[in-house]
Amino acid sequence: MSVDIPQGRDLRITRVHRRWGMVNIPEVGRVRFRWTKGLPVGKRANTDNRITGARLVKDALGWHVAFRTQTLESTPKPHTGPEVGIDVGVTVPLALSNGEAYCHRAWLTAEEQAKLLRLEQRAAHRKSFRKPGERTSRRLRATYDQIAGIRARAKRRHLDWQHKATTAIAAKYSVVVVVDLNITNMLRSAKGTVETQGKNVAQKSGLNRAISGEAWGRTVEPLTYKTAQLCGDGRPRPGGGRGGRCARRSKPRPVTTPVTGRG
Repeated sequence: MSVDIPQGRDLRITRVHRRWGMVNIPEVGRVRFRWTKGLPVGKRANTDNRITGARLVKDALGWHVAFRTQTLESTPKPHTGPEVGIDVGVTVPLALSNGEAYCHRAWLTAEEQAKLLRLEQRAAHRKSFRKPGERTSRRLRATYDQIAGIRARAKRRHLDWQHKATTAIAAKYSVVVVVDLNITNMLRSAKGTVETQGKNVAQKSGLNRAISGEAWGRTVEPLTYKTAQLCGDGRPRPGGGRGGRCARRSKPRPVTTPVTGRG
């Protein structure tokens, strides 16, 4: 759910604390929000740097406000860093052709994973008592909300890691070539048909969940615009089975084929 506020002059943003600010929401009034980014308000605002609007977004973790800003930025100097190729995987999320790798921990702690499992089991148990056409009970909706909250927390941690990793790569390398995978085909089920039964269905299902959890496509998008902002070049490229030309690594190999650093 999202609500757009097209006029920035109606927001009347003020900073009341290092971590908090106040904004005027139409039909609601003054609302306090967490100040996490520098905003062109007060003495920082002028004709070239100003807030032009906002959008209210509601997700499983609550309400969030995103401000649209107009800023005047100088053109950065040409990027003089080296070139690199990137392959994506499950064991090694981002494997660079020079041997460097970007890894992460599990998005949920052991306690959070155990809690999520208990909630999913509880939801399935309560759902079994619901008759066809019957409305969802309040307790079941509350359980669904708790499940959505934990999953949203994992997604935000994933987004945070993706932005930090792509920012570091874009700042270091002038040309970034990412292997262009057909993720849809990779996520196809191994169940097969009635005539031809599939093999290793459970293992393939687990691999599909791991691939979906890494969100490879969502990693390429910020890398593309961040390299462009720094006068670099970032683009996808088909794998082509050229993994033999990559640097040798003692770390576990990713599940896909690496590409070379040159595009």
